[in-house]
Amino acid sequence: MQRPSWDQYFMDITHLVATRSTCLRRQVGAIVVKERNILATGYNGVPSGISHCETVGCLRERLSVPSGERHELCRGLHAEQNAIIQAARHGINIDASTLYCTTMPCVICTQFTGNKNRWWWSTAEIDRRLKPTVN
Repeated sequence: MQRPSWDQYFMDITHLVATRSTCLRRQVGAIVVKERNILATGYNGVPSGISHCETVGCLRERLSVPSGERHELCRGLHAEQNAIIQAARHGINIDASTLYCTTMPCVICTQFTGNKNRWWWSTAEIDRRLKPTVN
C-alpha cells in the first residue's frame, strides 16, 4: 500500500472538512498546517450563532446572483476566513504555515494570510477555472 504524500493527505482532510459547510451553493474546506500539524480548520458558512442558510435560505440564490458576484449579499464567511478566525480565537500563531483549501482563494483571503504563508489548493479547481470557454 502506497502512502499519500503529506500534501495529498492534508488535501484529503480538507475535502472532508468541506462536508461540514452549510452553504446551499458550494461546499469549501480549508485547513491551516504548520510542521505537519493541523492548527485550525474552516468551512464556508455563517459565523457561529447565526442561523444557517439551509434554515433561512440564501438571498443570493433567491436573486439568481451568479457565483463570484455580489458577495456583500452573502451572510457566510469563506472557509479560509473561518480557519484563520478559529486559529485567532484559540491564540494559535499561523505565521509561516500552509493553508490548504479545496478552491483557489479569493484576493481578500490571500491577503488575510500575509506573504509568509504558503497556499495549496485542489488542482481540479484550477482546471475548472482555467478551462477555456466555448462561445
